Amino acid sequence: MKILLSFLLSLTIGAQTGCKTEVKTPEPTATPAPIAQQSDVDRSDPVNIKITLTDGRTMTAALYPHVAPKTVENFVKLVENNFYDGLIFHRVIPGFMIQGGGFDESFYDGNFDSKEASTIKGEFSSNGVTNNLMHTKGVLSMARTNDKDSASSQFFIMQEAAPHLDGEYAAFGEITEGLDVVDEIAGTKTTAVTGTVTSNGLKYDGQKMTDVPENAIVIKTIEIME
Repeated sequence: MKILLSFLLSLTIGAQTGCKTEVKTPEPTATPAPIAQQSDVDRSDPVNIKITLTDGRTMTAALYPHVAPKTVENFVKLVENNFYDGLIFHRVIPGFMIQGGGFDESFYDGNFDSKEASTIKGEFSSNGVTNNLMHTKGVLSMARTNDKDSASSQFFIMQEAAPHLDGEYAAFGEITEGLDVVDEIAGTKTTAVTGTVTSNGLKYDGQKMTDVPENAIVIKTIEIME
């Protein structure tokens, strides 16, 4: 089943037709709480990855299988299948996060149907799973809908701390090099895009996506580092 991952702040599919699908998305807060210590996070046996953009910029990250094993396993599988090659960072909010991993550049032509991938269990405390990795600067976490087990391929990288996401989204790694690139992406000029999304075989036109980079920020590849 196609999952409409959390990418639209205002999208409600079929609100006038009785086929209503509300999209839950992480949102910024004006007054984030102080960053807590994370000494209880098991960072052993990390899986190291490298994200390369088509403009040559790179970010490296460590994924923590002891923190979110199903999430890391799923992400690694997608990487090994070259799933992310050619996908974009489609939503960026300065002082909050950057989000990608679901759409290619046809998004800018109004194609709001995300690339499909299997869903996994949400590994966070409100879903019955212990996960002590907090949403501090540089942390990677999974996007999802209101369904707590709807995470798939879309991920976001924190540009600043957002404690209100702790326990509600599956944090699974953190940037080890390239925080400056995260800052650059978060600070890029954005616009709004209007397009069409498909749900249950029906197309819904006139959907609006905000916080979209004016110029596409494209992932050339994500690779596992030895």
